[in-house]
Amino acid sequence: MANVVLLKRIKVDPAVCGGKPCIRGHRIWVSLVLDFLAAGNTIDEILAEYPGIERDDVLACIAYGSEMSRLREIPARPAAE
Repeated sequence: MANVVLLKRIKVDPAVCGGKPCIRGHRIWVSLVLDFLAAGNTIDEILAEYPGIERDDVLACIAYGSEMSRLREIPARPAAE
Protein backbone atom coordinates (compact mmCIF):
# COMPACT_ATOMS: atom_id res chain seq x y z
CA MET A 1 0.00 0.00 0.00
CA ALA A 2 1.36 3.42 -0.91
CA ASN A 3 2.40 5.81 1.85
CA VAL A 4 -0.11 8.36 0.58
CA VAL A 5 -2.95 5.93 1.28
CA LEU A 6 -1.50 4.83 4.63
CA LEU A 7 -1.04 8.40 5.82
CA LYS A 8 -4.80 8.98 5.50
CA ARG A 9 -5.09 6.74 8.58
CA ILE A 10 -3.22 9.30 10.71
CA LYS A 11 -4.99 12.36 12.11
CA VAL A 12 -3.57 15.45 13.75
CA ASP A 13 -6.26 17.46 15.49
CA PRO A 14 -5.54 20.07 18.18
CA ALA A 15 -8.75 18.98 19.94
CA VAL A 16 -7.64 15.34 20.18
CA CYS A 17 -4.70 14.17 22.32
CA GLY A 18 -3.28 17.66 22.46
CA GLY A 19 -2.65 17.68 18.74
CA LYS A 20 -0.34 14.66 18.77
CA PRO A 21 -0.57 12.47 15.66
CA CYS A 22 -2.97 9.59 16.33
CA ILE A 23 -4.46 6.69 14.47
CA ARG A 24 -7.67 8.06 12.92
CA GLY A 25 -10.71 7.19 15.02
CA HIS A 26 -8.58 6.24 18.04
CA ARG A 27 -6.60 7.99 20.71
CA ILE A 28 -3.54 5.87 20.08
CA TRP A 29 -0.50 8.03 19.43
CA VAL A 30 1.76 7.32 16.50
CA SER A 31 4.72 7.73 18.85
CA LEU A 32 3.35 5.01 21.15
CA VAL A 33 3.15 2.52 18.29
CA LEU A 34 6.66 3.46 17.12
CA ASP A 35 7.96 3.07 20.69
CA PHE A 36 6.50 -0.44 20.84
CA LEU A 37 8.14 -1.34 17.54
CA ALA A 38 11.47 0.16 18.64
CA ALA A 39 11.28 -1.93 21.82
CA GLY A 40 11.03 -5.08 19.71
CA ASN A 41 7.31 -5.71 19.78
CA THR A 42 5.88 -7.24 16.63
CA ILE A 43 2.93 -5.87 14.71
CA ASP A 44 0.90 -8.89 15.84
CA GLU A 45 1.71 -8.12 19.49
CA ILE A 46 0.56 -4.52 19.05
CA LEU A 47 -2.65 -5.65 17.37
CA ALA A 48 -3.32 -8.05 20.26
CA GLU A 49 -2.81 -5.21 22.77
CA TYR A 50 -5.02 -2.80 20.78
CA PRO A 51 -7.66 -4.95 19.04
CA GLY A 52 -9.46 -1.92 17.58
CA ILE A 53 -6.62 -1.12 15.18
CA GLU A 54 -5.54 -2.88 11.99
CA ARG A 55 -2.22 -3.89 10.50
CA ASP A 56 -2.42 -0.98 8.06
CA ASP A 57 -2.76 1.40 11.03
CA VAL A 58 0.60 0.21 12.35
CA LEU A 59 2.09 0.53 8.87
CA ALA A 60 0.65 4.05 8.70
CA CYS A 61 2.48 4.92 11.93
CA ILE A 62 5.73 3.70 10.39
CA ALA A 63 5.04 5.68 7.21
CA TYR A 64 4.27 8.79 9.27
CA GLY A 65 7.52 8.45 11.19
CA SER A 66 9.39 8.00 7.94
CA GLU A 67 7.84 11.12 6.42
CA MET A 68 8.56 13.18 9.54
CA SER A 69 12.21 12.13 9.48
CA ARG A 70 12.50 13.58 5.99
CA LEU A 71 11.31 16.98 7.18
CA ARG A 72 13.95 17.66 9.79
CA GLU A 73 16.91 16.12 11.52
CA ILE A 74 16.67 15.09 15.15
CA PRO A 75 20.02 14.24 16.66
CA ALA A 76 20.19 10.75 18.08
CA ARG A 77 21.01 10.57 21.75
CA PRO A 78 24.12 8.56 22.60
CA ALA A 79 23.39 5.24 24.31
CA ALA A 80 23.78 5.22 28.06
CA GLU A 81 26.93 3.46 29.16
